Parts: sequence; structure tokens; C-alpha cells
Amino acid sequence: MPRPLALIPTPRHVEPRAGEYKLESGKRIALAGAPAQDLLPSAQRLCSALREHARVEWNITATATGNIGATLGVDAARAPHAEGYALDLSPDGIQVFAASPRGIFYAVCTLLQLIAASPYRRLPCLRIADHPDFPHRGVMLDISRDKVPTLRTLFDLVELLATWKINQLQLYTEHTFAYQNHPQVWKRASPLTAQEILELDAFCRARFIELVPNQNSFGHMHRWLRHARYAPLAEVPHPTSAHWWGKHPFSLCPTDPGSLALLRELYDELLPNFSSRQFNVGCDETFDLGQGRSKAECERRGAGRVYLDFLLKIHREVTARGRTMQFWGDIIIQHPELIAELPRDAIALEWGYEADHPFDEDGARFAAAGVPFYVCPGTSSWNSIAGRTENTIANIRNAAKNGLKHGAIGLLNTDWGDNGHWQYLPISFLGLGYGAAMSWCVEANRDLDLARAISLYAFRDPTGALGRVAFDLGNAYKSLGIELHNSTALFRLLHTPLPKLRDEIYGLTPAALQRAQGAIDHALQPLARARSARDDARLIADEFASAAALLRHACQRGLLALTADPAQARALKRHLARDLDAHIAEYTRLWHARNRPGGFRDSVARLEKLRKDYT
Repeated sequence: MPRPLALIPTPRHVEPRAGEYKLESGKRIALAGAPAQDLLPSAQRLCSALREHARVEWNITATATGNIGATLGVDAARAPHAEGYALDLSPDGIQVFAASPRGIFYAVCTLLQLIAASPYRRLPCLRIADHPDFPHRGVMLDISRDKVPTLRTLFDLVELLATWKINQLQLYTEHTFAYQNHPQVWKRASPLTAQEILELDAFCRARFIELVPNQNSFGHMHRWLRHARYAPLAEVPHPTSAHWWGKHPFSLCPTDPGSLALLRELYDELLPNFSSRQFNVGCDETFDLGQGRSKAECERRGAGRVYLDFLLKIHREVTARGRTMQFWGDIIIQHPELIAELPRDAIALEWGYEADHPFDEDGARFAAAGVPFYVCPGTSSWNSIAGRTENTIANIRNAAKNGLKHGAIGLLNTDWGDNGHWQYLPISFLGLGYGAAMSWCVEANRDLDLARAISLYAFRDPTGALGRVAFDLGNAYKSLGIELHNSTALFRLLHTPLPKLRDEIYGLTPAALQRAQGAIDHALQPLARARSARDDARLIADEFASAAALLRHACQRGLLALTADPAQARALKRHLARDLDAHIAEYTRLWHARNRPGGFRDSVARLEKLRKDYT
């Protein structure tokens, strides 16, 4: 019996049929029901896939004559949903119908996966009727925690996300856009320029992806406020002690007119580079609100009211520029009595990254107030080195299920870079793929064979090995038997200075650490039999090997913290010092393969500081 389809995303309705369709050269793809030029890019994708995977040559026509192998036709009567499509594979050929060129594009994406997964130039006969659960299916990539990807890396990621029917991309920005009047803020960050945004926007549009501008505008402004020019705008201009975000000012002061004046200037320069009519202004985690210059006002009117008033001022600026405001919903959800005062043309972003996040409860609150909202889970890759597979699956499933229940208009899957952005980009593919699948159709993708699907459609590895490595290495953290919020114990073993680690050992034992090393080694074993067809296949293999090596180093570091034998500790320190040097050299090489140099020194410094524990 053939294995069930493992597609990303799995279509809503698949009806298997008897027979196969044999792929042969000399056929034509007919374009119908819309200007042929609008359907041409999708037809060209199909031709390229047939050439690559089946070694057959087809050409394209706007007339339905000759030896027709496939028809791509716009016909809303056959596929009425705006982004839906109907795909019919029979022994006589391929029929694709959709209400728009976008639907044709999505149908072809499904067809390309079927071609890639079908050996011997034969496609299974079937009927597919498909459309998405969520109108907005997004990915947000953090480019402000040290890593700013090269434009080539971003193009490659967009291409991958488009094949999974993602239709929105955001680049989380604090200080990594090259604002003309503010070079002091970004000069060491290798920021994206206006021209690069324009090029990326056009690349996205050609793949039916909306590149949504993103600029945090309230909290997380420390990269600005640390400089003397901007410090007067801070809520707490001169912190007297270090907080979890560092020792610098963190949030703008909402009662200072200069805060809004700065934002106006940034918006006027940033927004014209994007064709999107949406804009994510951030405004999350304003932890220092009311602790400084707005303290008296917060005590008089309440911190929630002061927050909302500033958010409404930002909203007016955004709408004046013809945009729809998105904002993170974590602060307003703490003041449920104020939710009803939110403007109905703003979109709340309900985020949470643990398996048990209250998407049900919080989504119900936004829905009851009539406020449109997205659910925003995450890939769980950050603060982990190799991901948290079990958590990301449960987190995304929770978000999608309850978002659908309460009428969320979108799912935005987030990929953060906290604490140095140590994870390599392919570590996130598993979570990105599952997020794309669940945002398309919850019911059809709930139990997706994720390891197999990711191997096929992220790593282009038909052996299944790379998908298995990604899945199992992302679960290696569980072998310690310790669950941490938004992190793993293995990551914390690397991130915490040794003297402090001895006091905060998380209940680890030598047996648990040895068990973890075994799990890491076992997870990496399939890597040797992977057969990826990607151009960067060797790089991906090296990235997974490096991630596994860093996790092993964490285990050894944990054993050092636990040992009471001075001679054993000295030997272990010598070994760890040599091992760390090798890790840093490899991390340096791999970083520069996908990312710009800006931010590298800050990131690698977090690894280099471990040296003092070994000397």
C-alpha cells in the first residue's frame, strides 16, 4: 500500500483515483480564463519542475490546441474561494482551476510537491479541492538580535515559504534599517537599505507574499536610547541597575512629545519602501513603563491607560499614512477592561511561545470586543541551539486551533534570535513548515508526518534523513527531564557563567547529561545518509553538525559544574578550552555563509566569554 501524501501544507480535501499520469516530453501547458501573462510565472514554475524532477520538456501556450498536458485556468465557478483551487490529475492530463492567478500559483505549488515526491515520471491520479483557513499566513524573522541575513538568504527563504503558501513576511526591526539621519544607531549592524527593501518587496510580490513593514515603536528601543542623542526620550534615561534586557534604557517615554516626533520621522522614511498597506509597530514588553518619567501619570491614571493613549497616538500616525496598524497584544491583554477601546481597524497580535499559552482565553477576549487579531506562535528555535520540536508542534497547534475557533484573521509564526541568535537558519525550517501547514488547514495538517515532509520539501532530501535529524535533534533537550520556559537547560548550560551555574544547576545529574549526549549522537546519525538536492546541502549538514557539537559541549560543561574532583575538573577544562576554540572557528565560518558581518562580534562574544571559565 502506498504511503499517504506528506505535503506542506496537506490539502483540505484529497480524493485518490485509480491510475497514474505518465509524464512525457512534448506536451503543452494551456493558459485560460485570465490574461496569459498573469498565469505565465506559475506555468514557468511547472515547466522548471518537470525538467528538474522528471527530465521532460513542456512548453506554454495561450491556446487550448495541440498536445495539452496541463490546463491552468481561472474559473471562479470551479474554485470559488479567493485563494482556493481545484486540481484534477487523471490518466489524460492535469486540470487546474482557481478564482485568481494567486489560486493557480498555490495549485502549482501543490503540483510541484507531487512531482518531486513521485519517482519514475508517474503522478498518482487524484482530485484536490483546497482553500485556506486563515486569510493571512505569515512568518516573522528576527533581524535585530545580531543576525541580519544577506539578501540572497532572504530570497532563498522567501522562495521556500512561497512554496508552502505563506502570504506574509515581516522582518522584526529595532535598529536594522538604514535610516538616513540616524547612522549612529545602525552603523555596526549591517542594516537593510531602502533599495534592498524595494528589491525584496518586488521579489515577494512576484510570489504572492506581502512584505509587511515592522518597526518596534515603544519598548525594545534600547539600541536607540543607549546613545546620548536619544536617551532624553527614554522612560528611564539612566537605569541604576541592570535588568534582564541589559543596563541601558529600554522604552520610549509615552508622555514626551519627542517620542512621537521621532516615530513620525522613522515612519515617513520607512513606509514608502513597502507596497504593503499594513504596518507592525510592535509596542510589546514595555516593562519599564511607569518606573521613570511617566510614573506620576501612571499612578494617577493607571499604566494601562497611559499605554493605550500612546498606542492610539501611534495608530493615528499609521492611519494618516494609509496603513493598517498591527501591534503586539501582550500589554493590552493585561488590561482587559481597555480592549474594547481599541480601534477596530487595528490588528492585535496575540503571541505566546509555550505549548500551554492561553490562546483560547486571550483570543476569546479580542473576539468578544470585535478587535481583529492574529495568533502568533513560534518556531521555538531561539534559546535552544537545535530547537524544541515537541514544544513548537504543540504551540503552533494550540495557536491554530484556537485562532480558528475565535475567528483570528491570521497566523504569524515567529522566529526570534534572543541571546545572540545562536541557532542556524535550517534549525527553524521544521517549525516554519508546520506553521505554514497549520495556517493553511488545521484539520488536514494536525497530524502531518512532519519529519518526512520537512525532509522532502525543506531539505529536498528524499531519504528522509535530514528531516529526521531536525526532528530528533530538536527533541534532544527532553532527555534531561528538565523543562524551562522559552529555553532549554542545554542552552542555559552554555549561556550561564560557570560559578553561577554551580548555584543554578537545574537539578541536573551526571547520568542525565550522559543520557543527553547519547540522544544528541543518536539524533545526528542519519546525517551521513542524507541526499539533499539543495545547492547549500553541504552547508546545511555542517550547520546541523555544529549545532550538535555545541549541545555536546553543553553536556560536558554541565559535567564540569558537577564534578568535585580537582584533577578531573582541570582535565575537563583543558578539553573544553580546545573544544570551544574549534566551535568558535566553525561558528564564525557558518555565520558569514548566510548573514552580514554586523552583529557578529556581539553574538560570538557570548561564546568567547566561556573561555574565562576554562582558564
